[in-house]
Amino acid sequence: MSDQPQEPVQSSEDGMDPAASKTSPQRRRGVYLLPNLFTTGALFSGFYAIVAGMNSQFEVAAIAIFVAMLLDGLDGRVARMTNTQSAFGAEYDSLSDMVSFGVAPALVAYNWALGDLGKLGFFAAFVYAAGGALRLARFNTQIGSVDKRYFIGLPSPSAAAAVAGLVWVCTEFGVNIDGWEYPVALFVALTGVLMVSNTLYYSFKDVDFRGKVPFWILAVIVLCVGIISISTSVSLWILFLCYTLSGPLLWVWRRSRQRG
Repeated sequence: MSDQPQEPVQSSEDGMDPAASKTSPQRRRGVYLLPNLFTTGALFSGFYAIVAGMNSQFEVAAIAIFVAMLLDGLDGRVARMTNTQSAFGAEYDSLSDMVSFGVAPALVAYNWALGDLGKLGFFAAFVYAAGGALRLARFNTQIGSVDKRYFIGLPSPSAAAAVAGLVWVCTEFGVNIDGWEYPVALFVALTGVLMVSNTLYYSFKDVDFRGKVPFWILAVIVLCVGIISISTSVSLWILFLCYTLSGPLLWVWRRSRQRG
């Protein structure tokens, strides 16, 4: 996402005639290893979630999607820290995101609950997958032309966390979803629609994590980590569910201010 085009790296020319190197320079093409290792890990986690979902291992599949989120958040930061951004990395990251946050959550949800609804469940899963693809395509074309403080539409990792979190919570606590397939289908489809909507979501990109903060903020962070450790599945799902709802709520608040 945040990767930038990479200038070709010139190869070592030891032992070559200097005059020949000026007339016919050789260039070595390649990719940066470190950030792409994290991207590969995210891709593997998304693929593993698909396979686990096909084998009815829904809790494992949901956890794998959250692992993909963690690795996806690291690859761009590692690339910026090590100055190893590249056009290849940006494209590879988008393809990995499509698998991990577009296809994987849709298939896991379909195998978990939506398959019992027949064509309606298929349609809800497809709406989510298509929303993820359109969201990523639009994001790539808008880089550098929109306010970096906000995302236009629900980010695909957050959408995947909202869907996977629901699967994780219900599976971990043995919730019987018989009779709840239609609300689940509506939830999955609406999550896909939010990804392609014009709803604004705060990106947290203007937060200075290297600057000083009041002590109480650190205390709140420690408290949140403690709460998450008590029930990881419930805490993470509620966290991303609140973020998913924050966009529509922010839109309603802005509309009410304009009317006022």
